[in-house]
Amino acid sequence: MKKTILVTGGTGFIGSHTTVELQEAGYDVVIIDNLSNSNANVIDGIEKITGIRPAFEKVDCCDMEALEGVFQKYPGIEGIIHFAASKAVGESVQKPLLYYRNNINSLVNLLELMPKYDVKGIIFSSSCTVYGQPSKENLPVTEKAPIQKALSPYGNTKQINEEIIYDYIHSGAPIKSIVLRYFNPIGAHPSALIGELPLGVPMNLIPFVTQTAIGVREQLKVFGNDYDTPDGTCIRDYIYVVDLAKAHVKAMQRVLDNDDCQPIEYFNIGTGKGVSTLEVVQGFEKATGVKLNWTFAPRREGDIEKVWGNVDHANKVLGWKADTPLDEVLATAWKWQKKLREDGIM
Repeated sequence: MKKTILVTGGTGFIGSHTTVELQEAGYDVVIIDNLSNSNANVIDGIEKITGIRPAFEKVDCCDMEALEGVFQKYPGIEGIIHFAASKAVGESVQKPLLYYRNNINSLVNLLELMPKYDVKGIIFSSSCTVYGQPSKENLPVTEKAPIQKALSPYGNTKQINEEIIYDYIHSGAPIKSIVLRYFNPIGAHPSALIGELPLGVPMNLIPFVTQTAIGVREQLKVFGNDYDTPDGTCIRDYIYVVDLAKAHVKAMQRVLDNDDCQPIEYFNIGTGKGVSTLEVVQGFEKATGVKLNWTFAPRREGDIEKVWGNVDHANKVLGWKADTPLDEVLATAWKWQKKLREDGIM
């Protein structure tokens, strides 16, 4: 009998790709999303890719009554992958209470319901932001690197949520959790049926790159060219969203089926390689043959200079590796942008 997984925020960028990989791995999926930063049409794309339409409920995880109604409607949920959260760093600085309310209450509600409905495990969507700017001796950053003071309310909610999960399990709660600390997810499904579709002006580099390339944005600004890096621009660990989605399947299998899994475990999810902003811009031009209109701009407040992950732990314990070449990943992002144009969306 198929195991049922609840995916919160499942119509979002990472959630939709993870739903595809879960279904292709043989799981039944129930998606809940309040559609505050996504569109229900994504369900159509998931169905076209997999041939299976996941169950969908428009529910806000902060609404305890509605959330419990999902567990009652779909008995037998064995695992949760929790993506649902407000995620724009800049907005979190402007609206901190919104971020604390959404991101913390939603997790607390889920944790409270898990023992009541015999849910065994939860995969938590965390972030490398918990490491802040690692010192040189801590690069590439491992899971044992010190957690540093968050640079934004968004980052702080990730740290607080990690602590909440730890404290709840430490109290004796009969659940397990794997915390995945992502680096920078990019790209789109190779079918171009799902991808990243930010509302308004993109906060992330790749959607801004593709929107500039197709003419939605006039010019791409590269923030800062005087950092202590080889070409002066920020360095990040860019991971293909499909590779990231597959890591969630491996984590869920470990939580549900592996007796060696500890009550709480942490994994960095990245490529293990640092790539500069300038290298991404030049790589996109090379991968697509499209010349970008871009310029340097002053540094942006809150940007970390350089961070990339040591992912040996995930490679060894989860049996997972991100190995899609960057040029292929960038090509999928461009294919998705062109599909949006064909469909009259952007």
